[in-house]
Amino acid sequence: MTQTPPVIMWFRRDLRLSDNAALSAAVNAGAPVIPLFILDEVTEDMGAAPKWRLGLSVAVLARQLADKGTRLILRRGRALDVLRDVIAETGAGAVHWSRLYDPESRKRDEGVKSALKDEGISAQSHAGHILFEPWTVETKSGGDFYKVYSPFWRAVKDRPVADLIAAPKDLNPPAEWPASDDLDDWGMGDAMVRGRDVVLPHTCVGEEAAIGRLGAFVAHKIDAYKAERDYPAAEATSRLSENLTYGEIAPARIWHTGARAMAEGARGAEHFLKELVWRDFAYHLIYHTPHITTDNWREGWDNFGWNTDETRADVVAWKQGRTGNEFVDAAMREMYVTGTMHNRSRMIVGSYLCKHLLSHWRIGQAWFADCLIDWDPASNAMGWQWIAGSGPDAAPYFRIFNPDTQLDKFDADHAYRKAWIAEERAAPSKTALSYFDAVPRSWNLSPDAAYPEPVIDLAEGRKRALEAYDVRDD
Repeated sequence: MTQTPPVIMWFRRDLRLSDNAALSAAVNAGAPVIPLFILDEVTEDMGAAPKWRLGLSVAVLARQLADKGTRLILRRGRALDVLRDVIAETGAGAVHWSRLYDPESRKRDEGVKSALKDEGISAQSHAGHILFEPWTVETKSGGDFYKVYSPFWRAVKDRPVADLIAAPKDLNPPAEWPASDDLDDWGMGDAMVRGRDVVLPHTCVGEEAAIGRLGAFVAHKIDAYKAERDYPAAEATSRLSENLTYGEIAPARIWHTGARAMAEGARGAEHFLKELVWRDFAYHLIYHTPHITTDNWREGWDNFGWNTDETRADVVAWKQGRTGNEFVDAAMREMYVTGTMHNRSRMIVGSYLCKHLLSHWRIGQAWFADCLIDWDPASNAMGWQWIAGSGPDAAPYFRIFNPDTQLDKFDADHAYRKAWIAEERAAPSKTALSYFDAVPRSWNLSPDAAYPEPVIDLAEGRKRALEAYDVRDD
């Protein structure tokens, strides 16, 4: 008897075994399953930190699959070419994957699906990266998509969310395996250079770790989440953005867990769910308005006079965390040491770059895409445009955060700045000193140097920004 043709499970940003509709469909097909990860044209272009972090996740998934008696095949190349090769080598008759929504992934996936179907191969995409498919959420008038978050939240908050799916017990490996690359040979962390060793202890990698992180947050932090989430030194957030980015945990699992906590009376649970839906809103926008990743989302901004010179001294100081403003510098240094940045801090550094320094949001977008281990194409694009004023912010576009008053409000005890700024301190913290180990040697920075003078007076920067926006300073 001939073996049933195998099916390929193409893993991308769904690096988990449970709550994985694509994997479940592949297993339920009743054929041998070939798990496959491709370092393809989209993943090759990722920035240094997210690409390195993706490699860590792939390694954990490979170990998970090995524990299940199967393996993860690794291939490098253009996605369609690799899939064709593996199909030819194995006789596979179907490919399953989880849908992605950014323009680059959609272009790749549409091309793959069309080509495979023309060649007689079943190509099936499945939900699972977000809570609600973008085309299913429409305004009540005219079937348009939502452009403001609050009505989007009201439209989806009572909708059913996908049920959880148990990890498959048996992945039915094929009798013969195709060849696989060695993950180490890919050098996915090469661009991180010495930063890898600094950031690694701050990572939380893989499905088991992600589920544990969610459990700990709900057990100890969710009740106070709304009250404490804006304090960057409080460690009051879930930090699940890192795991959502690579699909190590399903948003549906987070939703159901948060909803259960809300039903049990956790005061911060609803606000936590709103933040999860904020991520969905970003994907809603990137699907309906893909230009958000490259161009101003709002009309009328293309002639705004943002600086686009990344080598300008104040922009370089911003990138290095050496602006002379403690909130901005602490936030940037937090990113270099941990690979992530508190959400309040992201708003402050974004406002400072785009408004006080009048520099283009695309500079910040690209820098975060290179430095954040929780980089997400939709959230990063929407976040930068939101703070710049060119994006989907219902508040006035000329709102300018003052990082000093924000620091006084959210870091009154100086815990955040002490954690990340070493210069001119008698006994700098370990985390503050780690910044100098993480950043490029070419920056030639030392904790023994003087703390820099401010690159711009905040009042002057605010005045200049308001003049550029041509509005009254009320």
